[in-house]
Amino acid sequence: METYADLVAAEDVLLFVNAAITSTGQREFRSGEAEQRMSLDFLHTYVCVNHRPLYAASLALDINDHNAALIVRRLLETAGEVPAAERRAEGRLIAARLARLPAPRVYRLFRALRAAKVNNRRTRAIMRDWLAARPDPALDAVKYRAGLARAARHAHLPLKDLAATHGELGDFLFAPRRRKRFATPLLDAWRRAHYEQAALYELPFTVAEGFAAAHGIGRRAFLERIAPRMTRLERLRTQESARARRADLDADLTGMPLTRLASYVLGLPLDDRVARRAELTGALRAAARRTAGAQAGTWGRVAAVLDDSFSTTGSRQKRRRPLAVALACHFLLEALAGSYLPRWTSGRTDALLAYPYGATPLGLRILDALEAAPERLVIVSDGWDNAPPGLAGEVLRVWRTRLDPRGGTSVVHLNPVYDAEDFDVRRLSAAVPTAGIRDAEDLPALAGLARFAEGRTGLAELRAHLDDRVRQFLAEAEER
Repeated sequence: METYADLVAAEDVLLFVNAAITSTGQREFRSGEAEQRMSLDFLHTYVCVNHRPLYAASLALDINDHNAALIVRRLLETAGEVPAAERRAEGRLIAARLARLPAPRVYRLFRALRAAKVNNRRTRAIMRDWLAARPDPALDAVKYRAGLARAARHAHLPLKDLAATHGELGDFLFAPRRRKRFATPLLDAWRRAHYEQAALYELPFTVAEGFAAAHGIGRRAFLERIAPRMTRLERLRTQESARARRADLDADLTGMPLTRLASYVLGLPLDDRVARRAELTGALRAAARRTAGAQAGTWGRVAAVLDDSFSTTGSRQKRRRPLAVALACHFLLEALAGSYLPRWTSGRTDALLAYPYGATPLGLRILDALEAAPERLVIVSDGWDNAPPGLAGEVLRVWRTRLDPRGGTSVVHLNPVYDAEDFDVRRLSAAVPTAGIRDAEDLPALAGLARFAEGRTGLAELRAHLDDRVRQFLAEAEER
């Protein structure tokens, strides 16, 4: 039998997971940065103190990078509070999660640990192992020079042992003028770029930008020459500024992650989207098919209610992020479904031309979607139903209790916005499970996790689910 404490623990962990998926501590449409950070910090402290094993296990879930770094930092700061066996289990999870985090995020984490004076043997070992596993130490030295230097000092890293750098990293980081030249080509290109313009085109794009500005090189000429050194994401980010300067820089949209691609599309003017309709729609559908994988076409009859109201504008830091998630979910659901019926809150039918506009008549759109008797109904919205207020919750309550008590239609609400005031994502109805969502790519997994939010499953099943995810997570890390 589940005790009351077990039910509370399950609720606490689900609350935290929703926050860790959606919140990045940045301003949202209806709450400021300070509110977001204070609310998130409270949840991290509460769950770490009261449910530490589950707190650590959440590293294996699809939480965002911001919260993953916060979890790692808190676990390392409080390592002395747990027995050795638990520390070892946490260490494996931490190492596996760090291997998945972007390098800039990890270097910022190391900086925070250094500022907090967290320098125990376990922390140094984790830092040394991560740095030793980096595929190109010279690239890190050039691109993240300050971060690598701080980490090397803090972890007492033997830089001479890193491969493919000829033992030069120490001099490069701490005494670059000691050598007249470096045997490692990338390190020497950085040295020469201080006085030789041609050398900067051998450097990574973000490093070369600074040298180009120092040499007074025009932006158009710089972008055209540095193009071969740019990553796909760098091309995507700079494509529009390059077009404004008439620079020849085309971004390759093939292979782009679905949600990132949706954000890029929404950043284009409507006229550009119309002119490039075939290219953009093809890229979005290809990304959706890659994401769906073996599940493509297996979800049967699917209906979706997608929020494109004015609140999906987001904030300056998260511009149009809620709308980008909705657009990406639209294309992913289209790929997953056997037959698909989308309903946007604005009433528009052309998803490619979506933009934030108007109120949020979720209740009316849910009625439209349920009228088609789908096998699955997916609602992607921040949950602020206001035209009229509360109609969506009432529609879902009546549908679940009176019209479809046996659950013939599976309904899930996915919310991309964290509500700092309620320490959770905003819910439409107690009768329908709600889960936070950061990227549309996580939709299939979140649809499964959402069943725990219905109150029909307790801590034992939640623990079993987390244990299974941890095993998969660590197994994948070992295969890399």
